[in-house]
Amino acid sequence: MRTYSLTVLLWSCIFHAIHMMSSEKRTNKHSHSERITGLSENDGKTLHRTKRGWMWNQFFLLEEYTGPDTQYVGKLHTDQDKGDGNLKYILTGDGAGSLFIIDENTGDIHAAKKLDREEKSLYVLRAKAIDRKTGRQVEPESEFIIKIHDINDNEPKFTKDMYTASIPEMAGVGTSVIQVTATDADDANYGNSAKVVYSILQGQPYFSVDPETGIIKTALPDMSRENREQYQVVIQAKDMGGQMGGLSGTTTVNITLTDVNDNPPRFPQSTYQFSSPESASPGTPLGRIKANDPDVGENAEIEYSISNGDGSDMFDIITDKDTQEGIITVKKHLDFENKMLYTLRVEATNTHPDPRFLQLGPFKDTALVKISVEDIDEPPVFSRPWYLIEVDEDTKEGSIIGQVVAQDPDVTKNAIKYSVDRHTDLDRIFNIYSGNGSLFISKPLDREETPWHNITVIATEINNPKQTSQIPVFIRILDINDHAPEFAKYYETFVCENAKAGQLIQTVSAVDKDEPPRGHKFFFELVPEFALHPNFSIVDNKDNTAGIMTRRNGYSRSKMSTYLLPIIIFDNDYPIQSSTGTLTIRVCACDSRGNMQSCSAEALLLPAGLSTGALVAILLCIIILLVLVVLFTALKRQRKKEPLIISKDDVRDNIVTYNDEGGGEEDTQAFDIGALRNPEAREESKMRRDVIPETIFQIRRTAPIWENIDVQDFIHRRLKENDLDPAAPPYDSLATYAYEGNDSIANSLSSLESLTTEGNQDYDYLSDWGPRFKKLADMYGGEDSDRD
Repeated sequence: MRTYSLTVLLWSCIFHAIHMMSSEKRTNKHSHSERITGLSENDGKTLHRTKRGWMWNQFFLLEEYTGPDTQYVGKLHTDQDKGDGNLKYILTGDGAGSLFIIDENTGDIHAAKKLDREEKSLYVLRAKAIDRKTGRQVEPESEFIIKIHDINDNEPKFTKDMYTASIPEMAGVGTSVIQVTATDADDANYGNSAKVVYSILQGQPYFSVDPETGIIKTALPDMSRENREQYQVVIQAKDMGGQMGGLSGTTTVNITLTDVNDNPPRFPQSTYQFSSPESASPGTPLGRIKANDPDVGENAEIEYSISNGDGSDMFDIITDKDTQEGIITVKKHLDFENKMLYTLRVEATNTHPDPRFLQLGPFKDTALVKISVEDIDEPPVFSRPWYLIEVDEDTKEGSIIGQVVAQDPDVTKNAIKYSVDRHTDLDRIFNIYSGNGSLFISKPLDREETPWHNITVIATEINNPKQTSQIPVFIRILDINDHAPEFAKYYETFVCENAKAGQLIQTVSAVDKDEPPRGHKFFFELVPEFALHPNFSIVDNKDNTAGIMTRRNGYSRSKMSTYLLPIIIFDNDYPIQSSTGTLTIRVCACDSRGNMQSCSAEALLLPAGLSTGALVAILLCIIILLVLVVLFTALKRQRKKEPLIISKDDVRDNIVTYNDEGGGEEDTQAFDIGALRNPEAREESKMRRDVIPETIFQIRRTAPIWENIDVQDFIHRRLKENDLDPAAPPYDSLATYAYEGNDSIANSLSSLESLTTEGNQDYDYLSDWGPRFKKLADMYGGEDSDRD
């Protein structure tokens, strides 16, 4: 069939070409007979229209030619061609030489390749004929067109390989979903090759498609997303107006039903059971309930509430926005002994109802929730949240001042014992009877020292000491009038020598540590012995102050420089307290306006001509003389450096007493003699105590001695070093090493040993030892000494 149609088209094209050539001939003949006459500006020659010799205008060619030979396009010919081969035809323009070739001798044009109209539908070419001998054109260059006739060789193609669309569920029939579009590359102006018709291959009976526009619409009513959410629709686009033999293309459309709030929430069960210990604090979650809603998103959002029930005041429910669950929580403290079971009616409601579906019913549901309270061992409960006790400060020790009461709230009603938290009563002023909670005083109270005491009482179950409760007890100490009033401050009072009788010289006031409920009220008067004081009087101002008044004219410092005025101060509380305060009044010299100038009596004895500056100068001179005397004495003491040892025979011993006789030389356990062998152990520098040396000589260090050296040899070496040391001080120095040695020439001087001798010893040699041993010589040297 295709070959036949191509043959028909080919003959049509040839016929059309012949028709066009015939029309061209008629046009040329008519043009040749036409004559145009005109006068030229230069030579006045007559212009004539030139006859065209071309026999062609345009050619038509079928696309996608599949024949064995090249496709013949047409023939170029001019009247100047005599058929002798002198003319040469040349073709230029679109595709010349590649797509289109021309026989330069005959002018026949062929298509060298298969053409595609969808790539290029029109080719513009230029032809000319030249003389082979002269190379000149015998005709002017002329342009012609080759048009490519379309055949149905392209199927319709959709703009997308896959479409995605959505539509709300429950939409009405005929609701537009999406429009699909297919295009055909064939020529829409030639036949039905590009006329596309749409049809649905898959997706019925849910959807339909408009055959001309490609709009997809719903075909069934009340499609529910909860039943089916995704649909896949296949649409076909076919050219040739949908007739048999046309080419077609398909696309897939994925359609999703979006949710609308067309389903109310529903509880999966009508009754829920929960339990809570009675010790659960407010806010404690007890459990979760959830109403199911097949909708999604905000259409499935649920708000939970307690509609009624005997536990609506004790419990609360909140909504978990993430899980859409209702969380039941404790609202108030529970008490098993008071109520053991609560019932709640919980309601679940959609927060975003759709008015279009309200006729389907109420978008809410209810369920019954039962909560049982579990009994636990609770701590004791006091009868009050706090206690306030008032007690007089003079209450005796051991007196009961109040009582706290607590009981076990459990059914068992365990016994309670009471105690005071000693961290709140460090001074142990209060105590409590453990059996009944009565508070009593252990030490005296003093309101002025501590007006309030805040203690804590602990109640503990006897059977379960872990169950304890604490309660604050505020103890207020009530005031008792146990303090006498006294002067508010120390008053420095003076009276002028030139004072007049009845003159106010001082206003005094009083203070009291007590705090009477009606306020302080003080009274002032002189002691009975001075009720009629000849010099001063007191006037009570009735406002807790009193004025000291003079009773005579003039006072003399020379006769009496100071007056002592005892004043009694009373309060008005019960029992009345009083105290006596003595006011010291000095007599002073004042100017005419009453300003004090001097109050000392010694000032009267000073000569009138001696001014204050002169007195200051005299005082400075005395101080300077005293300083000079002290400096002179100190310098004199510093110059005195004469040693205490005046005589050469005056030898002073330094005796070091260890109070340890020891066991002799062989007793190595009594003391450590290592110090005698260690030269480092001695002091760096020892100076004389009887005189201050001008220069401090440094003791020269010696080389260390082996530890196993003999002690006697060590001492002899030390003596030799001190004798030969040029840096030794010029004064005598006695170094005692406390080593007795092997024997003593003088034998023992002990008086204890002398008692064992049979005869008297001779101590006359003591007289030869000098004046320092004269006393010993007198005691032991003469025969009369024993008698003395």
